[in-house]
Amino acid sequence: MSTLTLAARDSSTMLRRNLLHARRYPSLTLNLLLTPIMLLLLFVYIFGDALSAGIGDGGPDRSQYIAYLVPGLLLMTVGSTVIGTAVSVANDMTEGIIARFRTMAIHRGSVLVGHVAGSVLQSVMSVILVGAVAVAIGFRSTGATTVDWLAAFGLLVLFSLALTWIAVGMGLVSPNAEAASNNAMPLILLPLLSSAFVPVDSMPGWFQPIAEYQPFTPAIETLRGLLLGSEIGHHGWLAVAWCLGLSVLGYLWSTATFNRDSK
Repeated sequence: MSTLTLAARDSSTMLRRNLLHARRYPSLTLNLLLTPIMLLLLFVYIFGDALSAGIGDGGPDRSQYIAYLVPGLLLMTVGSTVIGTAVSVANDMTEGIIARFRTMAIHRGSVLVGHVAGSVLQSVMSVILVGAVAVAIGFRSTGATTVDWLAAFGLLVLFSLALTWIAVGMGLVSPNAEAASNNAMPLILLPLLSSAFVPVDSMPGWFQPIAEYQPFTPAIETLRGLLLGSEIGHHGWLAVAWCLGLSVLGYLWSTATFNRDSK
């Protein structure tokens, strides 16, 4: 059996293991998923009329604010979901299962690949669920073609992959599950400091560059443009650059840490 075939087989086995683990212990995923859903409902029904006054033309328009809000909440859902990956990796490292795997004839990298693939699948399913809630309360995609929808889906998967590798690294360097959850908390906090809820140009001048060029804002603006048919501008290539850069950084960090701990 070739090395590539062995790696694919073992990665598939680890993916199945992680999905079964998530199914048996759904409370963590549900708790993380409730955060973006609650924020969606909170900002639409409590703050929607006030915040929508600064979106678009005319007076407050809740439906217009829902359209503005949903792309940011979809990416925030990805950030929330991958926190569970950091916790899961930390649990594996501290509960001894990794030591057991190292004594078995399996491809070493398959352990991390299984976590990453499982996390990306869970993120996509979570995004679909949050998107369904958004549609139920009035979100409508206007001006988006089939190509735009495919591009939006590809961006969500790429962004999920990037954050997942970062979360895996956070889980590997954490001494326990609680520390992993705390270390990964910026993945939920960063969207709050982006254009997810209000336009960047409405923020204080000194803060605008921080909000403009952090990872979430370019991805949010690109997704917003794809789903709503608005201009994407320079945000498209910035979003892809952030995704690729974080993916490479997270992969190198995770594999180096995992291999070092294996010695």
